Formats: sequence, structure tokens, C-alpha cells
Amino acid sequence: MPEHTLKLSISLPADLVSVVDSEAEAQKTTRSGFIASLLRELAERRERDLMVEGYRAMAETNHQLAEQSLVPAGEVWPT
Repeated sequence: MPEHTLKLSISLPADLVSVVDSEAEAQKTTRSGFIASLLRELAERRERDLMVEGYRAMAETNHQLAEQSLVPAGEVWPT
């Protein structure tokens, strides 16, 4: 499905515009394309960080549940 594109007008310091222009030229894209790719990378990184945080939280919960189930398992299956 094609993306819906909106046109924006933003103000940036001259030094950042130079960076954008240099990077866009090096990547053979436009200013808009370069900035869009940076924002996509930022959004993906944030999503990945949230997933990692969630997996770590679940790992702690799973570890606690496993420890709690070891005691009853030992009662059922004597070692």
C-alpha cells in the first residue's frame, strides 16, 4: 500500500542543513528522503528498545514462575 505523504516546512540551523545536504548527496537521495530514512530508523530503534524491555520484564516473570514450580515438581517427582 502506498504511503500517504504530507508536505512540511521546517526550520533547521544552517550547520544541520549542510549535514543533511551532504548525507543526502552521498546516499543519492533527496533531503526529504534522507530525513525520512532517519526518522524510520529512529522509530524502528524505539520499537526494538521497547520489545527488549518487554522481553526482559517477561524473562524475570518467567524465572520467578519457574522457581515457584520447582518446589511442587520436587514433591511430585522425588529426586
